[in-house]
Amino acid sequence: MKKKQKIIVSAILCIGLYLFTPITSVAIDEIHQYPDYAQEYLGEDKYEKFNRKMFNLNMRLNKYALRPIHILWASIMPKYGMDRIQNVYTNIQYPKRLLSSIIQKDFNTTKNETIRFLTNSTIGLGGMFDAADRFFKIEQRDEGMEEALAKCKIKQGPYLVMPWLVSTSPRGMAGALLDNALNPSTYIGTPVVAMVKAGLTVNRTCFMQPLIKMIESTYADPYDITKKMYGLERYIKIHNLDRKNILNTDVQLAMGNEFGNPMEMNQGVEPSNFPSSNSGNINYPNSLNTYPSSPATQNLPDINNPINKNLQTNPIRRGNDDDITDPPKDKNKRGDGISYNNINKNFGIHTVNELKDLLKVDINLENYYPQHPVTDAMRTALFEQEGVNKSIWSEFSIWNKCFRNKIKTASVSIYNNKEPYKYKYILQKDKNSPVAIIYPSIGEGINSHHSTVLAKIFYDEGYSVIIQGSHFQWEFVKSMPDSYKPGIPAHDADYLKLVTHKILDSIENKYKCKFGGKTVIGTSFGAMTSLFLAQKESEHNTLNINKYISINPPIELVYAMQEIDKNTQEWQSSEHLKEKVAITAAKILQLSNLNETEKRTLGTLPFTEEESKLITGFVLHQKLSDLIYTLENTPNNEKTNIYKLVNNMNYEDYAKRYLLSENIGSINDLKFITSLYSIQNYLENNNNYTIYHTMDDYLVNKEQLAELKKIAKDRLILVNNGSHLGYLYRDEFLNSLRNQIKLHNEIIANK
Repeated sequence: MKKKQKIIVSAILCIGLYLFTPITSVAIDEIHQYPDYAQEYLGEDKYEKFNRKMFNLNMRLNKYALRPIHILWASIMPKYGMDRIQNVYTNIQYPKRLLSSIIQKDFNTTKNETIRFLTNSTIGLGGMFDAADRFFKIEQRDEGMEEALAKCKIKQGPYLVMPWLVSTSPRGMAGALLDNALNPSTYIGTPVVAMVKAGLTVNRTCFMQPLIKMIESTYADPYDITKKMYGLERYIKIHNLDRKNILNTDVQLAMGNEFGNPMEMNQGVEPSNFPSSNSGNINYPNSLNTYPSSPATQNLPDINNPINKNLQTNPIRRGNDDDITDPPKDKNKRGDGISYNNINKNFGIHTVNELKDLLKVDINLENYYPQHPVTDAMRTALFEQEGVNKSIWSEFSIWNKCFRNKIKTASVSIYNNKEPYKYKYILQKDKNSPVAIIYPSIGEGINSHHSTVLAKIFYDEGYSVIIQGSHFQWEFVKSMPDSYKPGIPAHDADYLKLVTHKILDSIENKYKCKFGGKTVIGTSFGAMTSLFLAQKESEHNTLNINKYISINPPIELVYAMQEIDKNTQEWQSSEHLKEKVAITAAKILQLSNLNETEKRTLGTLPFTEEESKLITGFVLHQKLSDLIYTLENTPNNEKTNIYKLVNNMNYEDYAKRYLLSENIGSINDLKFITSLYSIQNYLENNNNYTIYHTMDDYLVNKEQLAELKKIAKDRLILVNNGSHLGYLYRDEFLNSLRNQIKLHNEIIANK
């Protein structure tokens, strides 16, 4: 036996001794408000301190050793060539898929993979082309020996991070060793083959760089999110949830233009008969529940039931929006001098007729078939623009000149002894062109996909663009004073104003230019803060901003926060949480593989209400988690108990912990100063803003919309459907937005 084979066999035997040792499940010490998904899928992180140090080492090795190699490779080989090489590598891994499927007694996969291997090796020119899929519609099933070990009831073991292995486990290492033993190229050692194998390895690992970069730039604690992703990915693969034949029905039914009338479509599949965590495939029924909707009811959904259980029936408490640290002695006075009693007369429950008169739709989305508001909000993922990512080269190639890669990254120092603040920008050839400044949704960083798409829209209309991150995001906090706690819009606007001012000065000084006009556009929480910035600028104009575009701002932040908490905590009533989360994640992965055209043909999304809440709950709580992780100055190289705090904190808890003070003693005290009503004077008396809102946004109610309409009048544009940002991809909205910025550009040019 060769020395290499002896080492492999010895390692397998050593790991096997551990794997077959009975492992008792770890009891959760306490009940959390939110699930710890890493623990749900991987158990207790017994070696966290070691793992974190090894993870940081691996990330440095990747940054300084692997990534330069990958950049070089991606700049030599076009994306088409990389795909062909990857196909060859996948094809020669047929033996591991064959043996794994046999051990699992999955003979259908055995047959399919054999046909695929023979077809792709011949017609597919050695595996370069996937002829089996193209001609016979036989799709690949990614099977490995870890899946076979799991089928044999072998325990996973603790989560481990080893050199060059970002995430693994004892069972995962055993599976990888067996996969390697079943790879035919392992037993060929000529120099030429060694070079080919090295090329295959570089090519294969190159595909991981975009994911690694995203994790590094998006999350405050890359270790934790990597652990969650690994646990979820393993669960999906072991339970075969990555197979298209399990999820295909849902996705196809959602693609209305290709598969029929969306009116007859289904909202999603509700899993049933879930197995225990030790079982194999999950039974996933093909029967679907239909949720039809009538276009006749779209213009004013739920208008006949204005007394909604979530409507605010009591007058909100009002404070001072100018100086919340020193409120006025007269409790009936607002910061702008308008008495509370006079304003309060305008507030209250409206009659049905009053709501109908006030809430008239300005933009009607044709053939928009609404589902649940939370599901509709997820359609924001369909927001795309042609050319944003288009290139024949990989994302990491120096030759990739797609729009996203043309956007430059820079930084500016805001405070001494704090990290410089990073931002992105792209300039027109005429550096004196007007500029658009983007404030994204809550928790979004400068690499936000939405910000990039909005940048493309503005750039195509002749604007230079500056992309800032959300102020309610960990990177922004790292650049601010230690006392800064985001969440009070008036205060946040002060910091945003300072950051924007320094960015504008930095760019104009660097390029010796003067922007011809300035437009701020914000979405969601960024939209709300942009209006607070507008109010401050109306009093002390320092930025010379000409126009503010606010898309789906929360009207009452406390109300929106409480609605988020209601949705994000619904997991507590969900049975079989692990299985449902995994199925939902598998659906997302499949949808993410659709091309831009396929995404735009989706009539509805294949998610149930519960699945939608699981997704949005995870995303929104992850953003809060990253922020708390940063505010608490958590070290990233040693074991931490921060997640005991994080998993017991919702947005209202955040407000209580970080925002309340001697002058703001309760959540009720926050209601007015964190609402758009606190800047009513500005909204009533200025015309330099436009607000887009939807009739069914789940973060506002109809009473709030009616009050905002009375204040903003025709500066509030109402869309009949789309919930929270779930209409951005629709042509009706895009045409309106383009008309707004085109008209504004023409006005600036004529001055």
